[in-house]
Amino acid sequence: MLFGASTFIWVSPFSTANIDLLTKVKNMGYDIIEIAVEDTSIIDWTLIKDIARDLDLKITISGAFGAERDISSIEPQYRQLGKQYIIDCIKIAQNVGSPIFGGPVYSAVGKTRIVSEEQKKQERDWCVETLIEIGQIAGDYGVVVGLEPLNRFETDMINTVDQALSIVNEVSSPNLKIVLDTFHSNIEEKDIPTSIRKIGKDLLCHVQGNESDRGTPGTGHLEWEGIREALTEIEYEGAVVIETFGQPSKELARAACIWRPLANSADELATEGLAFYRKMFSPC
Repeated sequence: MLFGASTFIWVSPFSTANIDLLTKVKNMGYDIIEIAVEDTSIIDWTLIKDIARDLDLKITISGAFGAERDISSIEPQYRQLGKQYIIDCIKIAQNVGSPIFGGPVYSAVGKTRIVSEEQKKQERDWCVETLIEIGQIAGDYGVVVGLEPLNRFETDMINTVDQALSIVNEVSSPNLKIVLDTFHSNIEEKDIPTSIRKIGKDLLCHVQGNESDRGTPGTGHLEWEGIREALTEIEYEGAVVIETFGQPSKELARAACIWRPLANSADELATEGLAFYRKMFSPC
């Protein structure tokens, strides 16, 4: 199993000015840096790719979805911007060798409302319609798009694995699968190992192994042993990545409800988190 660390641990938004993070993550002993793409225009992807290659560091790509990147928005221009952003990130993923592009691709983070059943259905229809197109484009580029359920405080659309499976099955594309973030699962799933088995090997494309409080893995109350057993049972062969927020932007802090430090330092969280991953997931 490969272990990764998200750029969100240290910085938001990530840009070429933060290029030294690649060396830091490699020197800590990680296999992967997960680059959160908040602004495609402030990252020199050729330089990123070259440095990662020289370091023998793999890259995965994740997304950041604000109100203007919402493929289920009632605003047509936001649906179009959201679709184009996903397409751009698919192309980036293909360019840097990331097998996936993951995130809450279906809606904007922080979009939580009570709306009519009619509006819910319309928003879901827009989402599915766009994801069918996205699945075809992702197939052309050899990239899997990972749909990530978020907790009820961050989205009103897809909170559970069952809801995610409903969308993925309706879209029915081999290039649309599921990203599981254990922080969100801890809030929404009655049993995380059971939800992992429900997704199964064929549809689980990526795991963000985050603690119950989004702090250092291994310091909360998450059922890590059960998670490990379920991943082993389904023969999961992907990555386990820490995604938490050390220095979130104001917009990200508001959307993800980050109001306090989650560890003594970002470096401490990443170092201790990797040590825990190795102890928990490495073969005996």
